[in-house]
Amino acid sequence: MSELWIGTSWKMTKTLAEARAWTSGLVEALDGAAPDGVQPFVIPSFTATTTVRGILGEDSPVLLGVQNAHWEDAGAWTGEVSVPQAKDAGAELVEIGHSERREHFGETVETTRLKVAAALRHDLTPLLCIGEDAQVKEAGGSSAFILEQAAGALEGLSERELARVVIAYEPIWAIGEKGRPATTAELREPFAELGRVYGDRAAGLLYGGSVNLGNAEDLLGIEHVTGLFVGRTAWDLEGYLELLRIGARAAR
Repeated sequence: MSELWIGTSWKMTKTLAEARAWTSGLVEALDGAAPDGVQPFVIPSFTATTTVRGILGEDSPVLLGVQNAHWEDAGAWTGEVSVPQAKDAGAELVEIGHSERREHFGETVETTRLKVAAALRHDLTPLLCIGEDAQVKEAGGSSAFILEQAAGALEGLSERELARVVIAYEPIWAIGEKGRPATTAELREPFAELGRVYGDRAAGLLYGGSVNLGNAEDLLGIEHVTGLFVGRTAWDLEGYLELLRIGARAAR
């Protein structure tokens, strides 16, 4: 079995002091090595990227990401950060297409495709987020919807490039403070379809959406799930460390 990806995005949380404390605690707990069979990753806010990089060190087993990046290498894009800038700050991974970016900031299938290509062009790992809303789910269109989202963002990639992409399925109805945790039964079909198309081609197929310490083990037991992308549960360091332990047990 390949490594299970266990990671978190801090979204718009944590001051620099809080970022230092969380990351320092993680470094101390890992003592230079990730749990067997697990690939940890953390995606702080842009303001904390270099701080977290400095604490992790250059040879850390923890991958460092950013929550977004522009598709152009440079230019008059006020408020944006380019992939080269993210890489210069120490990032190794770029989160692309999160539903909040799609809903509030105009992210489209076309821009996700451009951003995936930009990340690959600069040797960063794209973490592509896909997911449907409750209306699509209730109409029975979940699998078709997420496959279309993924195909649009990954159009034109070679098999070698696709093998460097991580896909995170995050149904909109299951994420955030108002999200409802998905049952394993609800997730089997979407992951069966994702596995059929990308299971042996992409670097990983992650699940994200109201992941907590009570359901993480069951989620990792779903066929084709190769990791978890976690929000609030992992913002507390002890929660994240426990998720790593759960991942290590599942990887055995």
